[in-house]
Amino acid sequence: MEAIVQNLQIIEQRIQSACDRSNRKRDEVRLLLATKTVNPERIRKAFEAGYTLIAENKIQELKEKYEDLKDSPHTSHFIGHLQTNKVKEILRYDVNCIESVDRLKLAQKLQNRLVYEDKTMDVLIQINTSFEESKFGISPENALDLVKEVAKLDRIRIKGLMTIGLFSAETEKVRRCFKLLKEIQNQIIEENIPNVEMKELSMGMSGDLEVAIEEGSTIVRVGTAVFGKRPYPDSYYWNERN
Repeated sequence: MEAIVQNLQIIEQRIQSACDRSNRKRDEVRLLLATKTVNPERIRKAFEAGYTLIAENKIQELKEKYEDLKDSPHTSHFIGHLQTNKVKEILRYDVNCIESVDRLKLAQKLQNRLVYEDKTMDVLIQINTSFEESKFGISPENALDLVKEVAKLDRIRIKGLMTIGLFSAETEKVRRCFKLLKEIQNQIIEENIPNVEMKELSMGMSGDLEVAIEEGSTIVRVGTAVFGKRPYPDSYYWNERN
């Protein structure tokens, strides 16, 4: 358990260093803890250290941990592929933001449910900047059109964009993914679309958070570097088509 606190300190130093190199303020970047496969007791240890923004990839894990965590103040995002038939379920578990909206059909289903429950939801539009078939996300060339359509849905509040960078040891290949997301953000900002904010760029994980911060990330999603290695590599967990 103490390793979690130590790991958070290391990640904090990495974020601070990346911000310093990029002439950015530390408070411009939020650390989101990816808690897939992490039990509630270990998650609460991170809460105690002051890190209370978490996210799950799967509805089932969100559901299983909800009761154990609901009385601990925190903010919950959803970062996995969301099936349309799970929209009703995800609204039960106090999710503050869905980072993985990548198609109009999903947004419409979410809108309908939000109207029914008289709620609103923050979302990020997920874009496949690595052009990999194994990853979800709208294609970069279709991102602007999707944003325009989702912006018409009054219960959904677009707050920015999300991407999963290329899993590669070649930094510049990874950097291209993050640069592309920033370019799309700027393109959308220029369009000045009603009901659209572009303040968030969720990009960067344990292995590439520095590069993401250098390219403008406002949310870095870190799991293994805080909680330890999972049974399989990150690429297995993020390839949601398996």
